[in-house]
This record gives sequence, structure tokens and C-alpha cells, in this order.
Amino acid sequence: MKGHIFILLIIFFGINHIFAQKISSQQKELEEKRLKLKKEIKQINNLLFSNSKTRKNALTQVEDIQVKLNVRSELIKVTNQQANLLDRRITINERNIGNQRKELDELKSEYAKMIQKSYASKSLKNRLMFLFSSESFLQAYKRIQYLKQYSRYRKKQGLAIGEKTQLLQKLNQTLIEEKGIKLKLIAENRQIQDKLQKERVLQQTLIKILKQKQSDLKKRIVKKQNQRKAIDIEIKRLIREAIAASNKASENNKKNIFNLTPEAKLIATNFRANKGRLPWPLEKGVVIQGFGRQRHPVVKTATIQSNGVIIATEPSAQVRSVFEGEVMSVIIIKGTNPSVLIRHGNFITLYTNLSKLYVRKGEKVSAKQIIGEVFTNEQTGETQLQFGIFNNINALNPKDWVYQM
Repeated sequence: MKGHIFILLIIFFGINHIFAQKISSQQKELEEKRLKLKKEIKQINNLLFSNSKTRKNALTQVEDIQVKLNVRSELIKVTNQQANLLDRRITINERNIGNQRKELDELKSEYAKMIQKSYASKSLKNRLMFLFSSESFLQAYKRIQYLKQYSRYRKKQGLAIGEKTQLLQKLNQTLIEEKGIKLKLIAENRQIQDKLQKERVLQQTLIKILKQKQSDLKKRIVKKQNQRKAIDIEIKRLIREAIAASNKASENNKKNIFNLTPEAKLIATNFRANKGRLPWPLEKGVVIQGFGRQRHPVVKTATIQSNGVIIATEPSAQVRSVFEGEVMSVIIIKGTNPSVLIRHGNFITLYTNLSKLYVRKGEKVSAKQIIGEVFTNEQTGETQLQFGIFNNINALNPKDWVYQM
């Protein structure tokens, strides 16, 4: 029966230990995420809200606030998850402390009995009598060994009590620290929620102003979307032309797939192998508009289709190629700023809204090579790069490819 109980205890503590390790790993991941989000908020403030000299229109302000609200909401979510995990860890540690105290009490009780028992026979006379009363030499030898073992066991019990006491002290200290971290997280979360609420109020005030001019606003959104569509159409046309040129000398009749040379195939393979690890096209930046179809933050009836991401950055920010390749084309469409397409085998990266160009068509570029500068709108102070990735003619989500985007 005792054996079964012992096995059950081992299983219980084993599961407890594994569970605690899992929580610790999750806590570490969440802490990394929390710090990343805090850094992102700092970047948003620096890049979108630090320049008080520029007068942004209400629409831009609403969009910028929405970017910050999204990150703050995510930060609150992550902080709550951390607090919940800490709750579970605290519960586990409290349970462990209870178990360790129980074991320590048992050790102390057993040790006290041993001391009492040994006290009665601790004199040399009693020990000698115990030995001399042996019926044979073998029995005397066994009794000597017993006394030695008993002495060692008593010493071992004393050490076990010391170790158990230290472990208990350590667990208590950990518990105090975890409770402190939890309180700190809760306080931090309250501050974030307060800021979030204030920003929402400001955003709602701006939205009310904008709603009075909703028809004009929609026209501006449509105009901006049409400009993007024009760029998208031109990009698709240029990619198809490049595909046709690459397939001309081969037997490949597939319209929308590049025929790759061995060199281009190697570059494409390396590009694909770096999925999730590509460098940012800017040294500093924050994504203010994601990939794909999305509802406009103000005009809910309007949708935005984005074949890439928009990254806010600082004035005169230099744009760099995210991978080695060849400049496929430089696009200049009336009413828009220049764009650069760089080919990496059957992958293409797009860099739009440039003010300066440092490369030309056909030029080979290396990873992180500066290819131009981002355009800054002097009226609004906005410095935004539109960045996209294509596989043949298919637009890909840059977030899946660029490191921690």
C-alpha cells in the first residue's frame, strides 16, 4: 500500500514539475512579446506622434491612433495572459510549499524520535553493553554496523531537514517575487487601459468631425485606392512581361510562372529558405497598414485592398533591398512617387513611395543594399513606405517573410 502511495506521489510531483516548466516557458514567450509590443508603441509614438510642427488631417490622425490602439489592445491581452499564468504558477508554488512543509514536519518528527531514542543509549557504557551482550562475534559485528548505519542515517536526516528548509525558503521567496510581478503587471495594465481609453475618446471625437464630411472622405479613400490599383496593375503587367521574357527561350509555356536559370533557381531557393528571417526594408519602422482586404477604420462602408504593407518611418529614411537580386523595373506613374521592383528568382519585392533612387533597371543588388529614400509629405509629415512581396504574380503577406514584422 505504501509503495502505491509513494508511486502516486512521484507521478503527482512529476506532473506538477512538467506543468510548472510549461508555464515558465509560456511566461518567457509572453514576456518577450510584451517587451516587443512596448517597443512597438514607443516606435509608433516616435514615428507618428512626435512631430508637433506638422498638421495632420483628421483622417490621418484617426488612422494613426488606430495603429496605436491595435498595439495597445494586444499589449493588454498579453499582459492579462501573463497575469493569468502567474496566478497558476502561484497556485502551484503554494501547493508545493504546503507539501514541502508537510514533508519537513514529518522529517522533524522522525528526527526528534531518533534523538530521543539515541539519547537513552548515547553513553559509551550503554553502547558497550549492547555490543558485549551479543551471542556471537557475527552478531557483535552486525550490531557495530547497525550503530554506524544508524549514525549515518541520523546525519542524513539532519542534512535532509536542512535542505528541505532551504528549499522551502526558496519557494517562499519565489512566491513573494511572483506576487510582486503580478501586482506590477496589473498596475501596468491599468495604466495601458487608461491611455487606451483616452486615445479612443480622442479618436471618436475626430471620427464625429469626419462623419460630417463622409462623402468627401470616401472620395479621398477611393482616390487613394485608385492610385494603388494603378500601381498594382502596372506591377502585374511588368511581372508578366518579365515572365514572358524568361520563358521566351525555353519550352515553358506557363504564362504566370518564371522559367528560372540555375542561378535564379538558387536565389529563389535561398529566398524561400529565409522565410520569416528576411531583414526589414527600413532600419526603423512600424507597420501601420497590414496585408489584404480590410475595413477602413473610419468609413466602415469602405474597404481597403492592400497587396503589401505600409510602414511608417522617419524622414529621409533609407530603403534597403531585403535580399540579393536584380532590379527588374523602376516604376513612375503620374500622380505617384517612384517604385522599385527587385527580382529574386521567381520572387519579387516591391518598394513604393520613394523620393530618391540609387539603383537602375538591370542592376544587381545585395541584401540590405540601399536602393533609395522614402518620400516625406511636407504637409502631413508622413514618411511611409509601401512594401510588397510577390511569388511570380501572386502577392504574399510580408509579415510571413520579414523577421518580426
